[in-house]
Amino acid sequence: MFTGIIQDIGTVRALEGGNRVVRIGTRLPLGDVVLGASIACSGVCLTVVRKTESDFTAELSPETLAKTTAATWTVGGQLNLERPLRLGDELGGHLVLGHVDGCCEMHARHEDGPNAVCVFQTPPDLARFLAPKGSVVLDGISLTLVEADRDHFSVALIPHTLSVTTASTWAPGRRVNLEVDVLARYVDRLLTKAL
Repeated sequence: MFTGIIQDIGTVRALEGGNRVVRIGTRLPLGDVVLGASIACSGVCLTVVRKTESDFTAELSPETLAKTTAATWTVGGQLNLERPLRLGDELGGHLVLGHVDGCCEMHARHEDGPNAVCVFQTPPDLARFLAPKGSVVLDGISLTLVEADRDHFSVALIPHTLSVTTASTWAPGRRVNLEVDVLARYVDRLLTKAL
């Protein structure tokens, strides 16, 4: 479980097997990270299988490569990183699972003084989960939706978010990982599916 509050921007140091194995450099303290622990990498919950003092290695499943942007990661690319919550930690963003629902493409970006408003194309199968003032996770970042309709949704980025995440590099055409609010997912299931 995560919060969507990014703790470091990591760098992809190596890729193997068609992106099935990734090694990521980080400034996060890894001394107490046990093998098998989870780290969210641009919103994708990955399992640590090896580590050093300055990087960790994770293995990616075919499902992860199919549903996320991980198949397009390159050596030198930057990823938003977050270690999981511990009992008693502050929940600064919202409850995030690290289970990406799909990808979306940025349609437009508007600078508003030191802030930025980013508009994304809404994946048709996820539109029902997005509501104005609701929560969404984009590349691991907990954000509040400004507007949301069938075709597009927007988020506002403050200077702090732009300075501590990869969002400063987002431009039209950029694809990002999207995780809908977990509460919206379960409400939808209760209302639309017979168990």
